[in-house]
Amino acid sequence: MTTELEPTITQEHGEASSRTARPNTMRAIDQRRYGSADNLELAEIPRPDFGSDEVLIEVHAAGVDRGVVHLMAGTPYLIRLMGFGVRRPKTPVPGMDVSGRVVAIGADVERFRVGDEVFGIAKGSYAEYATATESKLTHKPASITHEQAGAIAISGITALQAVEDIADVRPGQTVLVLGASGGVGSYAVQIAKTLGATVTGVASGAKADMVRSLGADEVIDYSTTDYLDGRNRYDVIIDTGGLNPLRQLRKALNNNGTLVIVGGEGGGRWTGGIGRQLRAVALSPFVSQRLTMFISEEHHGRMKRLATLIESGEVAPAVSEEFDLVEVPEAIRRLEAGQISGKAVIVVPCASNGS
Repeated sequence: MTTELEPTITQEHGEASSRTARPNTMRAIDQRRYGSADNLELAEIPRPDFGSDEVLIEVHAAGVDRGVVHLMAGTPYLIRLMGFGVRRPKTPVPGMDVSGRVVAIGADVERFRVGDEVFGIAKGSYAEYATATESKLTHKPASITHEQAGAIAISGITALQAVEDIADVRPGQTVLVLGASGGVGSYAVQIAKTLGATVTGVASGAKADMVRSLGADEVIDYSTTDYLDGRNRYDVIIDTGGLNPLRQLRKALNNNGTLVIVGGEGGGRWTGGIGRQLRAVALSPFVSQRLTMFISEEHHGRMKRLATLIESGEVAPAVSEEFDLVEVPEAIRRLEAGQISGKAVIVVPCASNGS
């Protein structure tokens, strides 16, 4: 589909406003009910409107992550009560990670101009165009591609908070990253290394080389080794897997160590892994170990911090596979099957030039 955007930005009395002659439709992945990837279809749908504090982005790339899977399935059911739609998805277009070009801005937007290349978190990024709140975007580093930038925000800021803010990793500490070959895990390994830690990653044997390439000092194959038997203990455990019982995790943690549980994998259909996280927080005051959880804060300040690490060469997005927009269902199926190392991205042809 060939379209032409002609954004016109005006400035009146210090307040920005936008007027855009734009097409009414776009290609996007459309989901009208909760369920499996079989419910996802490529369709021609209306272009999204954007609010005064939002920008309209021409999407170039969008990451695939576990959060997308949960929102697609509507499980655990708790997320439906958190504003994502009780009976059907509130936002019919999936996708949150985004990298692209700003084509229009709302009246209250101050940090961006039309033409800026940005990355961050959008609403419905598996599409030719998506909207995003200004506070959830930052400028794309010139040193990386849109495909790389599209794999940063969701997993990267989660790992950054887990390693820097919650665990407060220090030089010389020993850190165990469970799920080291995954989206969050791949960033956690690299960020912990930048802080001077000795990092052990847990992954399948087939993904061991990939984890080593991220800087892990040691890689443990979970299929052949009981890595939580207590023979090796760590100052910090970053658990991105969500399937290990709390008592086993504590066995591998030093007496004054810190456990950070990331995400809500596993558990029941109503609350998922939240139950295990809440048990950890409830137990923490009564033991010498620090047992923690957190909810990722989606803010451009952390994205800017990630951009700085990437520009310095200390951290790199671990993009292993790219898919076309029509291949979104296949990308999600491969992620669910554990067949993706690091991050996969959806590459979206630029609507404005018909490529």
